[in-house]
Amino acid sequence: MGFYDDHIVPHLIDLSMRHSELLPYRKRLLAGGRGRVLEIGVGSGLNLPHYPARAREIVGLEPSARLVAMAQRRAQLCTVPVSLITGSAESIPADAHSFDTVITAWTLCSIGDAIRALREVRRVLKPEGQLLFVEHGLAPDGKVQRWQHRLTPLWKKFGGGCHLNRPICALIESAGFEIASLETGYANGAKALAFFYEGSARPISG
Repeated sequence: MGFYDDHIVPHLIDLSMRHSELLPYRKRLLAGGRGRVLEIGVGSGLNLPHYPARAREIVGLEPSARLVAMAQRRAQLCTVPVSLITGSAESIPADAHSFDTVITAWTLCSIGDAIRALREVRRVLKPEGQLLFVEHGLAPDGKVQRWQHRLTPLWKKFGGGCHLNRPICALIESAGFEIASLETGYANGAKALAFFYEGSARPISG
């Protein structure tokens, strides 16, 4: 479920960060895409222009039919073949082991059952595939954590289900992945919203 650029959540986060500040995160994330790529929560397709040539096909998954229609227009401008499907990350309409790369960008905060969605990601990834992610979530600092825990119940109600306090790495690992690379830190803006996780993970065999 993609919320960052197209739903309530991004606009709330963007109160303290401009989209131009997020572009380096986006470019670093998408630069690693290779082979057949599934983007969870493609939204209106704002990521599509930034995929590298080694991504031979992009499949965008998005729960909102309205946003899929918007993404379709952007997809027509891409040199890489793009197909778009309306559906939920908790039940990905794709065969097992059918993707080389899965992308999540500021998405795991708002999926209702994030672990179920990540298990679905593991199912559709090839054994040698990769999960690439940039997410916001639980900060390491106790004071910030306390604010995240306090704010999340209210935040979810008007923020499209966004959780400020999800432990991103723990969620990924609990779904059967091992973290292969990771960078964390605060981006500009309110700390409760802006602790970012950037990295990659691979499915654990067995």
